[in-house]
Amino acid sequence: MPLQRLLKERFGHDRFREGQEAIIEQVIDGQDTLVVMPTGAGKSLCYQLPAVAMGGTTLVVSPLIALMKDQVDSLQRSGVRATCINSTVPPNERRERLVGLREGRWELLYVAPERFSDRFLEFLGLCDIRLLAIDEAHCVSQWGHDFRPDYLRLGEVRTGLVGVPTIALTATATPEVADDIL
Repeated sequence: MPLQRLLKERFGHDRFREGQEAIIEQVIDGQDTLVVMPTGAGKSLCYQLPAVAMGGTTLVVSPLIALMKDQVDSLQRSGVRATCINSTVPPNERRERLVGLREGRWELLYVAPERFSDRFLEFLGLCDIRLLAIDEAHCVSQWGHDFRPDYLRLGEVRTGLVGVPTIALTATATPEVADDIL
């Protein structure tokens, strides 16, 4: 389906914001991408639309439970199959969501960086993950990891997800931080 049509039918927008379409095309082409955009400029769509276009599941690493919930709720209202796994999800519901991941029920799955145990990484190898999206990617940097040290483990996650492109997104990245993220 053409991107413009997906944008309208699945996300309810008439047009892309500046820079979004080129980024989305790059991601869909399987290229690793670093996106530095101001808050409110539409960073999330840069991985959400590819998630729908590419099939499989996009794994989204997000540091804030409230942000995960807001994004999942908004996506679900738009008919996008999205869910999250975090510390607020009861164990039985978490298991059900993981079964759904294995069965290909989710277009997007939001997780915290702390979720990446060896067991979870092994499980991901059994799933159809097509894109890894790292939100608040400045936390990957040596300058930002004090906030969430588990972001430092995302290199291992990328290595384990063989052939899966990565999109890293942030609103705050000095040139040094951008180089460090890359």
